[in-house]
Amino acid sequence: MPFPRLRNLVSYALAATAAAAALFLAGRPALQSSKFTPAQDFDILESAVRQIRNNYVDEANPARTMEGAFQGLMGSLDLMSAYLSRDLMAVAAAPRLDRYYDVGLAVYKRPGVFPVVVGVAEGSPAAKAGIETGDAISAVDDRSTLPWSYNEFRLSLKSPEPAPVKLRLVHDNATSEKTLTRALPYPAAAGWTAEKGTAGIARLYHLFPGATAAFSSAVAPRIAGSKEPLILDLRGCREGDVAEAAPFINLFLKNPKAGTYERKGGVKTYLECPAEPVFSDISLIVWVDPATMGPSEIVAAVLRDLKRAKVVGTTTAGLTGEQKLFPLKTGDGLLLTVAEFVPASGERIFEKGLTPDVKLEPDKQTRKDYLEKSKGIAAGR
Repeated sequence: MPFPRLRNLVSYALAATAAAAALFLAGRPALQSSKFTPAQDFDILESAVRQIRNNYVDEANPARTMEGAFQGLMGSLDLMSAYLSRDLMAVAAAPRLDRYYDVGLAVYKRPGVFPVVVGVAEGSPAAKAGIETGDAISAVDDRSTLPWSYNEFRLSLKSPEPAPVKLRLVHDNATSEKTLTRALPYPAAAGWTAEKGTAGIARLYHLFPGATAAFSSAVAPRIAGSKEPLILDLRGCREGDVAEAAPFINLFLKNPKAGTYERKGGVKTYLECPAEPVFSDISLIVWVDPATMGPSEIVAAVLRDLKRAKVVGTTTAGLTGEQKLFPLKTGDGLLLTVAEFVPASGERIFEKGLTPDVKLEPDKQTRKDYLEKSKGIAAGR
């Protein structure tokens, strides 16, 4: 027979889960069952909790029960919102996340499915280990990734130290395990390489604070006086802060209403680019792929919608929400989407992704293919 104190803990955990879910259902009509009222939903939930407490074969683990309940609640919201454990809260709250060690993976993750690799950073531990796009990651350090959110997975790969991490991979229906030692993912925020017939290819690796200044310093001296188009390579630009998108966009255009953040209750705020742009005259071609995520998607969307650039590549990830951390009393917390970015065209790209002006076929997405399309645009073809 289970110890009474443990049974009380389980009862408390399950009851708290039911209460949280009830408040959630009552406060979000769009997510209610199509068949039942909120009161009926709560009765069904309470009945399920009672059956688990009284008849489940084993004594439920309170901490795991609560974690699973919160993961389920967050998973019903959107791709970006997440329940974060105490350890992951510490990572998410780090002031300079770009200085955390990582393995160099970009993944796409929906609730209830394994994360799928959509990008591997060149020279990263993941690249050196032979991980490829299309691989699924079923476990991290022997913990299943199935119930995790996108941000739970992303943050679980980060560490303030170059610590090892074990990944279980699924490739062509075969499972394997690889232990990778984390490394610093971003030696630089931006870089530039020469390319005949263009003003060069400017690569942006992240949009954490300081990336805009670093990009300007790296690129401005290289393209001064050029009459050719500049290629802005946002492929694999998977991380950053939403707040850094506006000053970066402002490098190329001036507009006090470059886009809109839509918040709860119909409240709207503008993405503002009020300063005179540094690169006002040079024409732009932007490269994107499925690993173009978050702030870099906002950059591409604004430059496209305000007719400042042509976008070449594939549909992006659609992770264009503004997020905020909400700590809980126990040290864990919630990472919630508090606003959705909408570009000037009004096109909804959150959870859908940005559609490029020139879309590449699945079998033609190499650097050579991007260049061929870009030079065709430059030549007016």
